[in-house]
Amino acid sequence: MAESVVLDPVDLHLLRLLQNDARATYRDLAAQVGVAPSTCLDRVARLRRAGIILGHQLRLDPAKLGRGLEALLSVQVRPHRRELVGPFVERIRALPESRTVFHLTGPDDYLVHVAVADMTDLQRLVLDGFTAHREVARVETRLIFQQWDCGPLLPPEPEGITPTAKSG
Repeated sequence: MAESVVLDPVDLHLLRLLQNDARATYRDLAAQVGVAPSTCLDRVARLRRAGIILGHQLRLDPAKLGRGLEALLSVQVRPHRRELVGPFVERIRALPESRTVFHLTGPDDYLVHVAVADMTDLQRLVLDGFTAHREVARVETRLIFQQWDCGPLLPPEPEGITPTAKSG
């Protein structure tokens, strides 16, 4: 397990602000947090070095790119052996329809979030991209009607401290 890093209230405020707007300037962040821009720059750099900030992502609307149907595919791989895991994951990650791949415990080995054009495209993906491979024993499909982003990811509150309203 990765070692957690101790974060002070300024770090937490910076992380919350950056998760809400990763394009915010250091000057704007510093003003909102109440520190000098150079201090803000140093703190964000430290958070990157510590591996807390992993990068920046551009989010796209799948529907506006012709991929308006999203689904979660539960996949069983048999036999579930190391020599099959790596190539399977790389093949799935290389599919243009794949958004996220999770390796799981339980009856299913993987959960794959995909975005496709329509039901015909989803059927093609399941048959050609998944079940056509010998190691794939089962694929179960769940359509996504709607999804919501949740709040910023912050460390758990220490015991005995009641969470307060978070600014966004």
